[in-house]
Amino acid sequence: MVRYLDKNSGFNMWNANKNADQKKSPFSGFLWWTLIFVAAWWMVGVFMSPKQTAQQTDTTSVQDVSNVPVSNITSDKISASVQGLRISDVKLSDFTVAPDTDENVVLMGADDNFIEVGLIANGTTTPVATTVWKQVDNTYTWRNSDGVEFTRSIVPDGYTITITDTITNKSGHDASFAPYARVVRDNDMKSASGVASGAVAYVNSDVEDVMWQKLDKKSYAYSTTNGFAGFVDQYWETIVSIDTPDQTIRVKKVGDKYATDTAAGAVAVANGASATITTNIFAGPRDQSVLDAVESKIPGIAETIDYGWFWFLARPMLWVLNGIHHVVMNYGVAIIIMTILLRLLMWPLTRKSYVSMAAMQKMQPEMQRIQKLYANDKMRLQMEMMKLYQTHKTSPMSGCLPMLIQIPIFFALYKALLVSVQMRNAHFLWISDLSAMDPYFILPILMGVTMYLQQRLQSPKTNTSGNDVAAQTQRMMRWMPILFTIMFAWMPAGLVLYWTVSNIFGIIQMQIIKKQAR
Repeated sequence: MVRYLDKNSGFNMWNANKNADQKKSPFSGFLWWTLIFVAAWWMVGVFMSPKQTAQQTDTTSVQDVSNVPVSNITSDKISASVQGLRISDVKLSDFTVAPDTDENVVLMGADDNFIEVGLIANGTTTPVATTVWKQVDNTYTWRNSDGVEFTRSIVPDGYTITITDTITNKSGHDASFAPYARVVRDNDMKSASGVASGAVAYVNSDVEDVMWQKLDKKSYAYSTTNGFAGFVDQYWETIVSIDTPDQTIRVKKVGDKYATDTAAGAVAVANGASATITTNIFAGPRDQSVLDAVESKIPGIAETIDYGWFWFLARPMLWVLNGIHHVVMNYGVAIIIMTILLRLLMWPLTRKSYVSMAAMQKMQPEMQRIQKLYANDKMRLQMEMMKLYQTHKTSPMSGCLPMLIQIPIFFALYKALLVSVQMRNAHFLWISDLSAMDPYFILPILMGVTMYLQQRLQSPKTNTSGNDVAAQTQRMMRWMPILFTIMFAWMPAGLVLYWTVSNIFGIIQMQIIKKQAR
């Protein structure tokens, strides 16, 4: 038996060949992990849904304010209802619910959804939610039994509402007043497709996002010198900011509602003196240019839009897209033009990749010779193939380069399209909303076909039955058009339009490069 197990035995030769066959290419592992990641990402997006926990009894937001008269405030961008300390039914005049309707988008319009701005006093009393104020235009006054007078001015300007509270203390003794503001509203997870939504707080110059699912499980509290609190949806946000230091911000679920509130440090008002406290409210679209303009009143609000990991690409891409739209007046056409511009910028890198692939096609006879010569020696076959790639200065992964280059652009554009309120209800041909999926799946199928054609043009005619790096790569790549078609079927139509146009441009580019190489 021993002689059959020595180093020259058939068993050892079989074992060596077995190990050589099992030796995997690093490129194969990379592609497999890429496929697994993409498939898992799609499955999570389609099948995962947030879980709701048991609700608690509402203890704070349910108050009978039916006896408090309702008045209206209006700016060029919004109109809203004022009822004592509360503001609700914020109608956005520039945005409609659907493309073919005159019904405007309304924030804080559901029952018991409101923004409340008030004061907590030490040494006297303050107006509460049920207090009836005396109103003259947009100025409201109320005096308590101690002789302290409260004057409130509510001035809307664009999407911002500025509340100025003036306290005049004639009570005969000193008092202090701590301002607070809160937003109470319903959960709106269903309307936020692919975008994190929920509560937001600006704490010590950092944005803290708390999604609805987290609020179902626990409450959050923050201490900050200055900040704001509110809620963000896919396209809208409602923020309250008190212009007073030493704030405590809380985010929690109260019954079937969700609440964010911020309370600032107390302001001392001596007897016979007055004090003024300013609170700013933003209720409007998550438009970067709009938020940048509000930054002077609510510092940090411009940072509330999450552009993802590739924010440094997403923001300029969205800026370019909006600039093109101002010229062509259609976001579908703007996406096509921007895609072509991006492909032109990447032309040198893509051309280098295509030239490398052309070199691989020319070396096919030599590759086939090596495959036949070392068909029974897999280790030697791998070594000779790598030498051949080095000699011709090419790589079996070179065909993947155009797609890999586009990955950061893809994710950046994906986030930009999802958070762009301008893309909402944007028409293009049969598509009524470029921020939503194609209802007829025409674009995803067209994208898959063009991806397949592009892959056929740029891939060398390699024998895929072998076990070398090139054959393994080609077998992996063969499934990519099918996988991407399925994945893209539920993605925003604007993103699928970008990828389709990019594929078509790549096909044309490949044909041009081939003609130049002749």
